[in-house]
Amino acid sequence: MIKNSLIILTYLLCTIFGYGQNSVVIDANVNPDVKSVNIIQTIEYYNTTNDTLSTIYLNDWNNSYSNKSTALAKRFEEEFSTKFHLAKDRQRGFTNIISITNVEDQSLAYNHLENQVDVLKISLKTPLLPNSAYKIKLQYSVILPDAEFTDYGFTENQNFELKHWYLTPSVYNGKWQYYSNKNLDDLYVPKTDITINITFPEHYNLTSELNTTSVSNSNGIKTVTLKGIDRVETYLSLRKTQNYKQITTDYFTLVSDIEEKGLDETSKALIIDKVSKYLNDKLGPYPHDRLVVSQIDYNKNPLYGLNQLPSFLRPFKSEFQYEMKLLKTSLNKYINNIHLTNPRQDHWFNDGLGVYFLMKYVEDNYPDKKFLGTLANVWGIRSFHMAELDFNYRYFLYFMEIARKNNDQPLTISKDSLTKFNANIAGRYKAGLGLNYMDDYAEDIDFKSLAKDYLKQQKLQPSSSKDFENFIKSKTNKNLDWFFGDYINTRKKIDYKLVDIETEEDSITLTIKNKANINLPISLFSLKNDTIVNKIWVDSIGKEKTFKIKNYDTERLVLDYDNAIPEFNQRNNYKSTKGSNLFSKPLQFRLFKDVEDPYYNQVFFMPLIEYNNIYDGFTLGGKIYNKTILKRRLNYKFAPKYSFNSQTLTGSANIFYTHILEDTNLYDISYGIDASYQSFAQDAFFRRLRPNVSFAFRDKDDLRSDKRHFLRLRYVDIDRTLGEDALITQTETEPDYSVVNLRYVYSSPGIINYSRFFADVQVASNFSKLAVNYEYRKLAKNNRNYNFRFFAGTFLKNNTDLNSNYFSFALDRPTDYLFDFNYLGRSEATGIFSQQLIVAEGGFKSQLDTSFANQWITTTNFGASIWRYIEAYGDLGLVKNRGFDPKFVYDSGVRLNLVPDYLELFFPVYSNNGWEIAQPNYAEKIRFVISVDPQVLLGLFRRKWY
Repeated sequence: MIKNSLIILTYLLCTIFGYGQNSVVIDANVNPDVKSVNIIQTIEYYNTTNDTLSTIYLNDWNNSYSNKSTALAKRFEEEFSTKFHLAKDRQRGFTNIISITNVEDQSLAYNHLENQVDVLKISLKTPLLPNSAYKIKLQYSVILPDAEFTDYGFTENQNFELKHWYLTPSVYNGKWQYYSNKNLDDLYVPKTDITINITFPEHYNLTSELNTTSVSNSNGIKTVTLKGIDRVETYLSLRKTQNYKQITTDYFTLVSDIEEKGLDETSKALIIDKVSKYLNDKLGPYPHDRLVVSQIDYNKNPLYGLNQLPSFLRPFKSEFQYEMKLLKTSLNKYINNIHLTNPRQDHWFNDGLGVYFLMKYVEDNYPDKKFLGTLANVWGIRSFHMAELDFNYRYFLYFMEIARKNNDQPLTISKDSLTKFNANIAGRYKAGLGLNYMDDYAEDIDFKSLAKDYLKQQKLQPSSSKDFENFIKSKTNKNLDWFFGDYINTRKKIDYKLVDIETEEDSITLTIKNKANINLPISLFSLKNDTIVNKIWVDSIGKEKTFKIKNYDTERLVLDYDNAIPEFNQRNNYKSTKGSNLFSKPLQFRLFKDVEDPYYNQVFFMPLIEYNNIYDGFTLGGKIYNKTILKRRLNYKFAPKYSFNSQTLTGSANIFYTHILEDTNLYDISYGIDASYQSFAQDAFFRRLRPNVSFAFRDKDDLRSDKRHFLRLRYVDIDRTLGEDALITQTETEPDYSVVNLRYVYSSPGIINYSRFFADVQVASNFSKLAVNYEYRKLAKNNRNYNFRFFAGTFLKNNTDLNSNYFSFALDRPTDYLFDFNYLGRSEATGIFSQQLIVAEGGFKSQLDTSFANQWITTTNFGASIWRYIEAYGDLGLVKNRGFDPKFVYDSGVRLNLVPDYLELFFPVYSNNGWEIAQPNYAEKIRFVISVDPQVLLGLFRRKWY
């Protein structure tokens, strides 16, 4: 009892005579042979709150690699990466705790949390009182993961990239703030005084942002002592080859391994000095001696766009390329190391501030730099509107890319709830654009100077975006509730429209309509001869606002002329003060798709040279459309083509409108009509007309989820024409027809667990049918694929000719009377094109005698890996035709699954036909799946980001 009282008294005295500071002392022994680090560590944890603590939580993020069910493993799966799921045990990492004691060498009870194996809970022997410290001694070893998963860990060259490698205390601010590792580099720790004594083979080179206080060598082993005050970042690099270069500037020493081909060291040094000065001038003095900026840091958060093209295609000079890479990465490291906010829950401000100062740097130093760089001056390209855009337009473009797709998310939600595109790109850019928007609006302050003052005030102190809100609001007379309200807390779109304008000699009366459910300020420009003659800000618009402004011989009124506001639709921002409103924007024709220019009504034309199918062959034509790089709500396309094989004019046309909805599970309603005229056999053509409407559903609170529900209703009208040379006949029992089709689809296309279900109803004059389909695929941890598919279909009514199977269920090759499938040779019964397989309806691969069912059908398709992409498959089913008993059908064989759903080969082995592999003309029995649709192939990329 007396001893405990003395301990408490000692802690109280420390509180009275000095501020308590967390401290960590580490003795680390690196062993490359087993890619491990043995650690003896002391943590002195200060309780800076008024609460009494009985437990302490430590971050053990190295242990997030310990099994394939952790939050990190799930994150990889969600982003369609199998590298961790298929990794060997020796490739993964884990933490082996040997002992945890207090200063009296009493063992402390500890355990990793059941659902968070990378969080360690330690029970204290005595309570940790307010404003007191508790010292914990730990002995453990970390087995490092291979660096291929996150770039951190043990590399293939046996280098060590150490981040989040030792146990760190979590933050307690009334509640423990611990989070699992999800490859977001957002570990939240209190600032700490740290000492690391690290021992490693002497042929390794050590790089750290900590200060080196001593170095010794003995028997091929090097021991280095590192120290740092008020640290949250302790990345260490141990490499056999020294790639890091350091330049000592007037402000700090910058250490970097970022490379740029064709740039000498002198040029790099000048750029480093320039960047360092900018950081110091705009963000204030750096509190540490060294700033480490690594290529890994840049790779995780690059400057997306043309900068990522191969060096021989890059449209920017090496000096500028290197400068932007260094600046972007340095800004992020600098801000995160001095502004200590919760990087998972309060990430938007640090991210946005980095983008804001990146934008300002380009405005100040490269005001004429274009989005396309040197390509903007190339003949042919320079005629595009994209060539006219400034370099900083990229931030608007990338944010609007996700907003137009209705996949944007609020800035204030937890970082681990963001989609990859929002976390890495769109969210950061929206935050940076928002700060620039606020800067432009609050004309009574100098935001750049105030940002520096704020960072100086909050430097190395626990902070939040609420602190910034209170600070900036105290400096301006403008109402900024809109920014700290709807802009950062919702995904509401900004969309204002100029409507009524009445021009008088000395004034103009106008109305601005708010087309969105958000009330933010908007800038209004008066133009004369395309020159700005006046600019004002308009507040409190509500649903609409009518007001009067002075007439400066104004020819045109424009909202947000300088593109400072991330507005959803800028095409309705222009209005002429003279003439008809119908022609307030000139018509512009462009060759090929471009970035939309809100000043014009744009129409695009693109010549087409295509291979359609074996009947149309090569086609020559053109496409007239309005679709721009950014998605639009209303789209139209007219694509007439001349087919050389059929010597006929074919083509297609469509128009559709997409209505996006926010904060509801129903997020997309699309409706429209399409028409096409194509051949379906030699000298045989079909005209298809399809009015349709579709509804898309998702979990409005979890955009990371890949689960989707779709409901589509369409009317398909088919009219066929047979020429004199047609090789097929159209009988009276197969007239032209119309079908009403309703389909419900549920999809969860995960890379580890894939499932898809649909129910389909079709109603026509002479038949009606119902079908259900379910697919499931599983990628096991041993890299084996298993797939299962079930299909069942039945006619509710069938008055079609018994001698025709045109509308029947197909066992292996659907007739595709709705012309939905992308057959290369739709009507071929022999030859290579007849061997194309589209897995639909029965899904069989062998061509059996009973190939159709005019009453009902049920089939199951199985598959399993044998080795790598080689699989075994088997199909079973029952086929029922009118007037006949059900027939049992089966087949089996080998499948080469080169790219699932895109490129596959099927080799039949045994079926109702017997041993097919031993039968004549076996090559004709081989089936193939192929997809050449670019949009389908792009889906492989999109699913990782959206």
